[in-house]
Amino acid sequence: MNAHTASAAQTVKLDISGMTCAGCASRLEKTLQATEGVVNATVNFALETAEVEHLPQIVANDLVDAVSSAGFEAKQRRDEAEAAKRAHEERDAQSNAEERKTFQLFTLSTLLAIPLVIPMVLMVFGVQFELPGLLQFALATPIQIFVGARFYKGAFASLRHGGANMDVLVSLGTSAAYLYSVYNVFFASGTQSTDLYFEASAVILTLILMGKYLEIRAKRSTSAAVRSLIALRPTTANKIVGDKIVPVNISDLRLGDYIVVKPGERVPTDGLIEEGESELDESMLTGESLPVHKNTGDQVTGGTINGSGAIFVRTTALGESTRLAQIIRLVEGAQTTKAPLQKLVDKVAAIFVPVIVLIALATFAGWMLYSGDISTALGASVAVLVIACPCALGLATPTALVAGTGAAAKAGILIRDIEALERAHQVDTILFDKTGTLTVGKPVLTDAQAFDRNDERLLTIAASVQLGSEHPLASALIRAAEEKNLKLTRPRLIKAVPGKGIIAELTGQQVAIGNAALMNDLQITPSMTGDGLVKTYESAGKTAVTVALGDRAIGVLAFVDQARDSAREAIETLKNQGIRTVLITGDTELAAKNIADQVGVDEFQARVQPEGKNEVVNDLKEQGYRVAMVGDGINDAPALAAADLGIAMGSGADVALETAGVTLMRSEPKMIPAALDISKATLRKIRQNLFWAFIYNIIGIPLAAFGLLSPVIAGAAMAMSSVSVVTNAMLLRRWKPKNMN
Repeated sequence: MNAHTASAAQTVKLDISGMTCAGCASRLEKTLQATEGVVNATVNFALETAEVEHLPQIVANDLVDAVSSAGFEAKQRRDEAEAAKRAHEERDAQSNAEERKTFQLFTLSTLLAIPLVIPMVLMVFGVQFELPGLLQFALATPIQIFVGARFYKGAFASLRHGGANMDVLVSLGTSAAYLYSVYNVFFASGTQSTDLYFEASAVILTLILMGKYLEIRAKRSTSAAVRSLIALRPTTANKIVGDKIVPVNISDLRLGDYIVVKPGERVPTDGLIEEGESELDESMLTGESLPVHKNTGDQVTGGTINGSGAIFVRTTALGESTRLAQIIRLVEGAQTTKAPLQKLVDKVAAIFVPVIVLIALATFAGWMLYSGDISTALGASVAVLVIACPCALGLATPTALVAGTGAAAKAGILIRDIEALERAHQVDTILFDKTGTLTVGKPVLTDAQAFDRNDERLLTIAASVQLGSEHPLASALIRAAEEKNLKLTRPRLIKAVPGKGIIAELTGQQVAIGNAALMNDLQITPSMTGDGLVKTYESAGKTAVTVALGDRAIGVLAFVDQARDSAREAIETLKNQGIRTVLITGDTELAAKNIADQVGVDEFQARVQPEGKNEVVNDLKEQGYRVAMVGDGINDAPALAAADLGIAMGSGADVALETAGVTLMRSEPKMIPAALDISKATLRKIRQNLFWAFIYNIIGIPLAAFGLLSPVIAGAAMAMSSVSVVTNAMLLRRWKPKNMN
């Protein structure tokens, strides 16, 4: 596929129903990938979804038809927020209905199977008790028909479309035991109870159905985080129209609409507070347990809960552009990606059932040749068929990934994909941007020294140039000007010079604010006084910039940005884990050293331009280090992309968030070691699950083939294998960041 083809490709998500095991997912994935016009397809058995990248000449209905041709059903998942929410609600309702139906069927099956099991239990205590063959037939037949129907249906659908799944194994094994017993009851004379396998077929189906029920519940539980996020989306908003407050559907809102959020209500969408103040609960998005105070001019995020005060908000983002929608996309995207190990699992699952059928036939033939006893041969081959379970293999990776990324999202840590997880596990060096990452990111203007002693004029000029800028130093200047009630003038021809400063036109004159590099570029030579002031401020650990009007310097500004309270603790945690920490900043040596000493990083690099950060990352990677970069600004984006792992602070620029593999929803340095911790925990669970899934089959199948497992025990083991894998993954839901307030 060439670059042009790749750029023209579109992506559609499908909700899939009818898959019963990993073999189904593997077969469907091959079917979709073989469909003309499909560039790539990924099917997730645990989430029952498919993500298909396709060329524009085919439409979603073509993909739905391809899924139908493989024996499954599909519905397109809409990207529009309201439609997506409704789709998830419908899917939840279907899942709840399936769970209830499965439980009811399991209850009926259990009641019918108990009498068949009683003689087996009594035999352990030396009591010989046999149910008449006709009674066994009467009890087992409803189970074989009603419980077996779901497996027969799945098996026929699979075979009809050229595949074989777990249902084929269950159907073959239980049918062989049941039909052999029926023959002995009605057609064979002198049949002993030992020649009847009604209890085996009935108990196997009952146990496997129990496993399916527990699996349904467990799978729903692992994906609870995404459902919780989707549930945050409000459906209505209180729009202000003239002098009235009009309740409207969220889909009817437009950018710039004025809405009111009453106490206790969820914020309908992203916006800017224009009037009022309140405390907002942002815990579901950021993991921050304490309410966050919001005032006029502050941003609010859709889905958060308003506290005790009414706030009037101007909408700034809607639908799929909101922060909540972006979070949901990130989490869902991470949960549908595949680990490299999963590709091996998919290959195994694709050939698993045919291989097991061949092993079962070989087992039957071997026992017939060895003993000539058809009952023994049948028992061993049935045990082989029912103990083999591709489901455990198919569920091992996705359930751990869903649970781990869900737990991380609940704590305010968004992991983009499985590759980010694996890279996080390997990191040994972390580079930190200074401003907004290890520092508060809200510098305070401490000094404004004009060479003509007119400090207010200097501040007025500097603050006017910064109007509209989002740089932290700009905010500090504007706050200082507002405190002095200075009248500011809107600048023209604004040009930001990354890593150096800003140039603009103000009342017909060029104004430049920046460091020595910018002054040199503009051939502006500061006076001896100016040089002395800059050095004095820098020696005190401050950030100093020169202000030039026309071709001459007119003054110096100095700022201080405090280190975050928890930065030192976060750095110590990382160093205790053997991770090297480096502060990297465009600031001066003294300002960088001041912050480096406060937080305790191993080393620092100062006066590094934005493109230089990228070079530092690449140099370290060439030396063999596994590098993570932590930043929050536009100038950090290249370094975030170049690093083995980019970690973006959630308060930062959108371009930084889009580039990073991990996004922290709040600017809390202690979340950095927490992100590495959940990554390691998730990978451990994936490896544990794959080990248990493989070892279960490696040990269980030979034991069954050699007659060391009865069909009933084999059925119980098969039923519990998937449950154990999903339950192990569910343990990740209890994960919480350490040492977080």
